[in-house]
Amino acid sequence: MKIFVLLVSCIFSVSLASAQLQATVVCPGFDVDILGGNINRQVYPKSTMGEIKKTFPCFTEVVEDTTGSKCKAVFYKDKGISFYTDRNYFEISDNFKGKLTPALMGASRSSLFQTLGYPKIKDTGWDAYQTEYGTLVLYYNTAGKINKIQISSKTTEALKLCQ
Repeated sequence: MKIFVLLVSCIFSVSLASAQLQATVVCPGFDVDILGGNINRQVYPKSTMGEIKKTFPCFTEVVEDTTGSKCKAVFYKDKGISFYTDRNYFEISDNFKGKLTPALMGASRSSLFQTLGYPKIKDTGWDAYQTEYGTLVLYYNTAGKINKIQISSKTTEALKLCQ
């Protein structure tokens, strides 16, 4: 009889433990300062994976193992932003859900000189600008509008991007 009572109490305890309320993880907004090279003045290209996950706990995927072709990264696919922590850069895509200062996404390639000056390296589909914090890489669609932004703490010579 004691075993039966113990068994019933264990089952009851387990069912109560799984019935705990779980709060939804709330993520602060992403406010990217492109010229300052930071997000919310808290996260920088050199920030660690732990710092990023703590500041923005609503990530959709984390890659911690660098075997194969993948880089260490924290992804916010629903927000349009990714952090590549072992390469010290973050990437903003055209579906970014946040604020960009200055608002470069979708800007024309020909309108960037007043804001950024001349690029250090220029290619048909992208431009790389040397900044105080490192490198700003802007990618363009076929219409010549910005559709991806990468902000790195490395110089253009030392920059290594993930594919």
